[in-house]
Amino acid sequence: MCGLFGVASSPSHPIDAAQVKRLFSLLHHRGPDDRGWLILDRSGTRTGSEADNLEGDVVLLHTRLSILDLSRAGHQPMSTPDGRYHLSFNGEIYNYVELRQELESLGHAFVSGTDTEVLLAAYAQWGATALRRLVGMFAFAIVDAERRSLLLARDHFGIKPLFFAPVAGGLAFASEIPPLLEFPGISRRADAQRAYDYLRWARIDHGSGTMFAAIRQVQPAHYLEVSLDAPDRFVELPYWQLQPEPIDAGLTLDEAAERLQELFFESVRLHLRSDVPVGAAFSGGIDSSGNVAAMRRLSGASLDLHTFSYIAEDPNLSEERWISLMVEETGAVAHTVTPVAQELQADLDRLIDIQAEPFGSTTIYAQYRVFELARSAGIKVMLDGQGPDELFGGYRPYLPARLAGLLVQGRLLSAARFVAAISSLPGMTSTEVAKTALGGSALAAKSPLPDAIRASSSRLKNQASLPDWLDGDWLTAHDVVLPGPYRASGGTSMLRQQLLESVKSNLRTLLRYEDRNSMASSIESRVPYVTPAIAEFAAGLPDDHLIGANAVGKLVLRRSLRGLVPDEILDRRDKIGFNTPESSWLLALGSWVDGVLNSEPAHTAGPLRVAEARTSWQAARDRRGGFDPATWRWLNFVRWVDRFAVELD
Repeated sequence: MCGLFGVASSPSHPIDAAQVKRLFSLLHHRGPDDRGWLILDRSGTRTGSEADNLEGDVVLLHTRLSILDLSRAGHQPMSTPDGRYHLSFNGEIYNYVELRQELESLGHAFVSGTDTEVLLAAYAQWGATALRRLVGMFAFAIVDAERRSLLLARDHFGIKPLFFAPVAGGLAFASEIPPLLEFPGISRRADAQRAYDYLRWARIDHGSGTMFAAIRQVQPAHYLEVSLDAPDRFVELPYWQLQPEPIDAGLTLDEAAERLQELFFESVRLHLRSDVPVGAAFSGGIDSSGNVAAMRRLSGASLDLHTFSYIAEDPNLSEERWISLMVEETGAVAHTVTPVAQELQADLDRLIDIQAEPFGSTTIYAQYRVFELARSAGIKVMLDGQGPDELFGGYRPYLPARLAGLLVQGRLLSAARFVAAISSLPGMTSTEVAKTALGGSALAAKSPLPDAIRASSSRLKNQASLPDWLDGDWLTAHDVVLPGPYRASGGTSMLRQQLLESVKSNLRTLLRYEDRNSMASSIESRVPYVTPAIAEFAAGLPDDHLIGANAVGKLVLRRSLRGLVPDEILDRRDKIGFNTPESSWLLALGSWVDGVLNSEPAHTAGPLRVAEARTSWQAARDRRGGFDPATWRWLNFVRWVDRFAVELD
């Protein structure tokens, strides 16, 4: 794991020593073990490690978190022996051992044990087509001195970040947003559409934009090609797209589970490659339990296995029982943390600085504290359970699409039983059951149906009603489009459509939170479920293998982990995860919330009508009204505007 910053500009744009020092400081948490810089111009290249005045056709700055080959042989930026290619790389290539063997057979020689050197040789051998061979998480910049070109690439799912922004006559790029905001000429103006998307729907991570109008991100599974002779122009190209793996229509659930277990074990085996201690972020749920169990199964008793968990102070949100069960099963050493409201208040501004864009809920704080806990225990690599909910249908909002599939297929009895199963889910209210049934019928009505079903189906209106705390005039003046939340279109595989969309949006958001929180503690967080092979397999599965007749998701994953994870965990029908007592926390911090909503930034927070927000908050605080889940987003947005001096008008 590492941090990178670069600028390609024509005419050359100098970076003075003070600015270089500031940029290294902003990236230090991503790479505290080493740092270096490289500049290239028509006279050749220069390298160094200390702050200096840097000027050239392209400048690369790098900070290193040493994971593989901890020696100086892994220093970056790294160059090929012939001086043609120069690389600044953030991430891990898990199949670097296999790629190295193939490259050696083609005549390449290696002097280090790093995946960085393998990536550099792979690009020298295959060019951009090498991207399709990589199994890993990555964001990198490669300079080709002969072609005078720069390539910026990002991994298949966007696990690792890479941002860019136009500068005078060129392009600047970085692992995080704050270094770009330090660069002269890059605006702090907010993207009005995304401000609305966040405040209304808690939606941020989609497409190539960010909350800052001037800053974009390389999209997952894409790369940018930039000419050093015209760096203000570039082309962005895809190298992969998630498509369902062709699967035999007669594949049974047991056969699918066996195949998934093979894919998962192979992924965990690769993700365990490290020259530093590896631990596990552990919630007590199915996904992270699978990680912990696989780590023990593959590594045996020799692995000093440590888990790191958040325990909610609210017993209704606590997963301590499941954590204890899995720890006892695997013989892991458990580490836990229980944050409280006052700690959230004390840490919030730092958390906002780390994320650099607003985040959806206080669950992000719980994750942040888990990585802090791991750092204090000396862990530098963590395995995390992100991905299965989006890939295998683990969230309850997927239930309408599953029901719609049954209706479209004319399986009326199965549909009726499915609705009955929904009503028996823990915590499911009659209102939520009715909403799910109505949603499923509405989706099904978009597809050809038997007349009897069509007559009883309803359509949900897909209109975005505007809450009174949003300023419609401001939104109109800034040309904001008011879409509703995502809804799957008609067809026979609406669940698949929704899952594919969720990988592009919800999973990207979770991966973004994870990257910033883990790297803030100088920890490399790895996600073994999120690989092209597992995603393509999941996308090809029928609905019946994803959400069972009992309305519980991740059916094939549960089956694949049977015998590895205790049945008590696999048979859970509830879902808690990293949920925090958000409403209780904010009510306990009432005076602080009042202060934020009465602050000067709140009165200049663009689309937020702060008077209406305060009225809603006061009603909740006085127990005269319900707690609006958007309360956190108001607070986060206002503090973000203040911390980053965001321009909204």
